[in-house]
Amino acid sequence: MDAGGRGSGIVAGSFEDRVIAVTGAGSGIGRALAIDLAGKGAVLALADMDAVGLAETKRLLGNRPASVTVLDVTDTAALAAWVDGAAAEFGRLDGIINNAGLSVVAPFADCPREDFNRVMAVNFGGVVEGCRAAIPHLRKADRAWLVNISSVFGMMGYPTQSAYNASKYAVRGLTEALYLELGVTDPNICVIRVHPGGVSTNVARNSKRIAGMPGQRTDLDFAAEFEKAAKTTPQQAAAIIVAGMEKRQHRVLIGSDARFIDLMTRLFPVNYFKRIGAFIGGGNR
Repeated sequence: MDAGGRGSGIVAGSFEDRVIAVTGAGSGIGRALAIDLAGKGAVLALADMDAVGLAETKRLLGNRPASVTVLDVTDTAALAAWVDGAAAEFGRLDGIINNAGLSVVAPFADCPREDFNRVMAVNFGGVVEGCRAAIPHLRKADRAWLVNISSVFGMMGYPTQSAYNASKYAVRGLTEALYLELGVTDPNICVIRVHPGGVSTNVARNSKRIAGMPGQRTDLDFAAEFEKAAKTTPQQAAAIIVAGMEKRQHRVLIGSDARFIDLMTRLFPVNYFKRIGAFIGGGNR
């Protein structure tokens, strides 16, 4: 168990008939989480902006109990209504996984305000409001989960990812504070922050590329380069997250790259990027 975890091992039947809400469930880690949790008996409330992807997730679940809602997590009222509606439809809410996210590629000075703010609104604002909406319901459960997806970019800075860095560091800080607060007021709620390394999802493919760093190669396909570097499948990532939920860990690292970056940033907090930049693709000049 991670040193920050609570609890004592896996609880048998952890997810049987437990109602879990998942954002960003139309593809990638969100879809893989839905499939994994459904296989363990969970009842699911799934949301995504991508109606087609969400319908495919629902199809893949077969006859497993699940609701699907097309939702932009930056619509606070709609997000709250979705959470409240899931609790009303299924009679309870035992967990939420705030997974929806996006990225924009640009140095800060070249990143338009609206693009930067959109990343913050989805990646951080959606998590904030997901937590705000879910906590009153989670407090009623005997055993509950509040899972926020950060990133290795919530542990280290990376050029051209200032918006993504800012949002994922914010998710990390929020989740750490919630862990400490709810550990006192609501110990039934297991608060988990997740730091995926390279996972082959749509985030890189769908990222908006605005500009690179001076001297950076212009012939590189950012998404293709990320795909080559991604060491973990969504299914593997989901399995690690679900195992962390079963063990009631506080912090979950996904992939050998995440564990390596975690180690380097703790050992070399000032000059870690010089040591690991090439390892994660920072040397593409």
